[in-house]
Amino acid sequence: MRVLPKPPSGSEMRQVVVESQLWKAVFRHGYPDDPPNRALVIMSNVFLHLHPVKVKKHAARFTWTYGLGGISFYLFLLLTITGVYLMFFYTPSADLAYPSIKAINADVTFGLLTRNMHRWGAHLMVITVSLHMIRVFYQGGYKPPREFNWMVGVVLLLVTLLLSFTGYLLPWDQLAFWAITVGTNMAGYAPLVGFQAHMLLVGGTTVGPNALLRFYVLHVIFLPLILGVGLAIHFWRVRKDGGISGPIPDILADLELERPEYWRKEPQDTFISG
Repeated sequence: MRVLPKPPSGSEMRQVVVESQLWKAVFRHGYPDDPPNRALVIMSNVFLHLHPVKVKKHAARFTWTYGLGGISFYLFLLLTITGVYLMFFYTPSADLAYPSIKAINADVTFGLLTRNMHRWGAHLMVITVSLHMIRVFYQGGYKPPREFNWMVGVVLLLVTLLLSFTGYLLPWDQLAFWAITVGTNMAGYAPLVGFQAHMLLVGGTTVGPNALLRFYVLHVIFLPLILGVGLAIHFWRVRKDGGISGPIPDILADLELERPEYWRKEPQDTFISG
């Protein structure tokens, strides 16, 4: 009777994976068992480098940020994945746009679920980005040295709204058609650049096939590219500006001025190792 070899245990399989060349090429350092190695793990990995090696104590509290920035970023990833899936079945044509939407809802596998995830994710992203901007404003995150990153955030909010606006026309139904007609006519009344803005969006005098094609290109290529680059700059500046703004104004900390007693409850130089 032939005896079958004993299957490897979970720890043995993990050891094989960790010691493989592929794993070492992606993760250049081993298990973070000490502070210096933890820092090397984070700084040498593109995915983990989004997070600092140390975070200030106030930044670790959920009630300080409510996770609004991270939620907005993950919603952007969700919209990217679901949007790419929908692009396989959508046709940006005045004759085929609405039938393709009906086919996505009725015939495509997980089509209705994916479209609803994309739609509601877009609504939630507008809400979370707006709340994130409000939170940063009321906590003074726009003050020096973070004023440049505040302007980057304003641009990201504008691009988020434009993504929602351009995606509204793509179903090419009556609701989308007349909503975009009203919106583009409002843009036409902007001072100095109103006519140019209207022509840029519509591609003519009225909403038609040219407008559908332009909104499609803006929605799936141009605006997501700007948003992706802006997010990279935004995350990088958060790291370079000293992390999430704290309860002590930076200008007071730099000038070492007298601070009110309620600022002393949580010193800004308190860190939690990652």
